[in-house]
Amino acid sequence: MRFDIVTLFPGIFTSFLKESILNKAQTNKKISFKLHNFRRFAKDKHRVVDDKPYGGGPGMVLKVDPIVSCLKSIKRKKKSKVILLTPKGKEFSQKIAKSLSSLDQIILICGRYEGFDERVRKFVDTEISVGSYITMGGEAPAMVITEAVSRLIPGVLGHKESIEEESFSNTLNYIEYPQYTRPPVYKGLKVPKVLISGHHKKITEWRQKNSKIKK
Repeated sequence: MRFDIVTLFPGIFTSFLKESILNKAQTNKKISFKLHNFRRFAKDKHRVVDDKPYGGGPGMVLKVDPIVSCLKSIKRKKKSKVILLTPKGKEFSQKIAKSLSSLDQIILICGRYEGFDERVRKFVDTEISVGSYITMGGEAPAMVITEAVSRLIPGVLGHKESIEEESFSNTLNYIEYPQYTRPPVYKGLKVPKVLISGHHKKITEWRQKNSKIKK
């Protein structure tokens, strides 16, 4: 899987891509990343990528040409999608993450300021939102999607069961059961006896009983 991230601030991703599982997955060639600064595709002397909105109003709007020119410079794989990160998009979910994990390439466009020139939407495959709130830009949502999709790619996580048993991975959309680890007692707070009993059937029953369906 290759992730191409179109952004004005590629430096935001520097530490994110060099830490923990994502870094290991890149080393093992399970995933790869390419950062694209669309400011490089602005044609004027000062590399301006935004302008005042037609009709007036506050803030600045990202221009269509630098973004589209940047997209055209990206070599597309056979199974790829261009995703615009915007509050207007379809809300991201585990189901969408699974669908995206079957692709060869995901191109994520991160916005800033007051948003995109509407014509940018003519050059993307889909629009995604990570929730009903506003962030500074699309970089944080891009990280959310990148992590959620990457962990579903075979070989990225160490154990297949880690994916299958976690929250939202089954059809009933469960919230995962409570988890405990050592010590068995902490400041008077005890781990449920069944979990240290070694009785696998009873443990499974306890976990099912203590899972909750997401509302």
